[in-house]
This record gives sequence, C-alpha cells and structure tokens, in this order.
Amino acid sequence: MSTDLEHIRQFICKQHLLTICASSGAKMCGTGSGMMDMWCANCFYVFDAELMALWLMTETHTRHGALMLENSRVVGTIAPKPKAIALICGVQYRAEAVLLSGDGETLARTRYGKRFPIARTMPAPMWRLDLQEVKMTDNSLGFGTKLHWVCA
Repeated sequence: MSTDLEHIRQFICKQHLLTICASSGAKMCGTGSGMMDMWCANCFYVFDAELMALWLMTETHTRHGALMLENSRVVGTIAPKPKAIALICGVQYRAEAVLLSGDGETLARTRYGKRFPIARTMPAPMWRLDLQEVKMTDNSLGFGTKLHWVCA
C-alpha cells in the first residue's frame, strides 16, 4: 500500500466534517435553462477506508441533495482550522455520489449512528461518496507538500 494513501486515509479518518460541492452539470455558458446551478454544503461524514468512500446523511430536497440526484459527480474539501500556516493540512476530493438503499443504506446508517448518535432518530437518506481522486496538502511534512491518490 502506498504511504501517500495511508497518510491520506489516516487524515480523513480523524476528521468528521466535509464540504461538498454539487452542480447540475449543465453548461456554464448560455442563457435561460442552460445555466448551471451549483451549491456547496457542510456535512458530517463517516469514512470507510477500505472502500475509499465517505458516508453522509442529507435530504434529497436540499439544494445540494437535489443537485446530486441530477448529477452524481461532486467535489469537495476536508480541512480543519489550523492555528499556524505550518500546520495547514487538508484534502480536496472528486467523488461519485450514490443515494443508498437496502443493505448498503443499513450498513451506512448503523456506522453513521455509532459515530453521531443524535442522527439515529433522523430519517434523512444516506449517501455514499465513492472517492475518485484525492489531493492532500500537508505542511507538517514540509511546506507545500502534496500527496495524491487516484482510483485505479
């Protein structure tokens, strides 16, 4: 296993909040209905290191949820607030959003409820973000150090 991948996995596992950015996927240029709709949201997540996937809970009627139903390709970030530039560490990711059902939803909901007990009573749908690409910046390894992982 790549040391870059292991370092990325350890970082993502220690965090719990991501930013997800979704879009309609329509063309950026143009007028009227051809305009792209985009939206970002912050969501709590649980990481499955083996699958390189993030599980999150969000309603389909939210702006970002509706956009993910329209276009499953998403991007986002995971980054804590560092107290010094030398401690900057975070990831940018590209993923495929999957609305879960059946056994996949049951597994995700169980693990999500274990990490965030207050969510156990929430009926919101569960999603899986299948990571396609991750770029990590970790200044603790040297200023501007970048680590990369791409799904094979």
